Amino acid sequence: MTVYFIGAGPGAADLITVRGARTLAACRVCLYAGSLVPRDLLAECPPGARLVDTAHLTLDEITAEAVRAHEAGEDVARLHSGDPSVFSAMAEQMRRLDAAGVPYEVVPGVPAFAAAAAALKRELTVPTVGQTVVLTRVAQQATPMPKGEDLATLGRSGALLVLHLAARYVDRVVAELLPHYGPDCPAAVVAYASRPDELVIRGTLAEIAGLTKEAGVLRTAVILVGRTLGAEQFRDSHLYSAERDRHVC
Repeated sequence: MTVYFIGAGPGAADLITVRGARTLAACRVCLYAGSLVPRDLLAECPPGARLVDTAHLTLDEITAEAVRAHEAGEDVARLHSGDPSVFSAMAEQMRRLDAAGVPYEVVPGVPAFAAAAAALKRELTVPTVGQTVVLTRVAQQATPMPKGEDLATLGRSGALLVLHLAARYVDRVVAELLPHYGPDCPAAVVAYASRPDELVIRGTLAEIAGLTKEAGVLRTAVILVGRTLGAEQFRDSHLYSAERDRHVC
């Protein structure tokens, strides 16, 4: 018996990977966060599978479900929105499964920031403009951020920032980033990326807070801030350049 941590993708049911869908279809138990994982995806579960919405369960209660399935010899699909490697609480679940002697594997998924970039029709890394993407969040009403990972510190790099779980605090985000990016820096908020109700908000850093609040966006969104969002004039990548020596292995 194995617990499979499966990335369910950013929202659209067809953005789960082929491996994720096949694994889900083979598991007799499915633990999923009902507030984030699309219900349509549960149709991939086998007939008669036990479906457990974990939205209101504690970590210990989720672990107990996995242990119960382990004792019954049933594989478990643990569905996480996006990709489970980022902001999923997978690490503490693994720690508990290790202590209980329950084996597990990870099936990656499409992360929210990738779906947001697709909605914006933007490459987040652009030659000579920006080659670094920072995935982060804010600490308001959540686990405190480690020392040196506050927005002011991260903003000094000038890299493209992608903030998860921060739409409700967009005023604070803007205030902390304005000194480093300037009021004219391109910014965007993408809510419900890849879903039928997807909402894309574009503006400058000075405008984005007002636009976000006007749209009523409070959750299930990512904030993106950085020059690559508005890059138009830049040098082509060396990868496909005619000047590149293609005979070098």
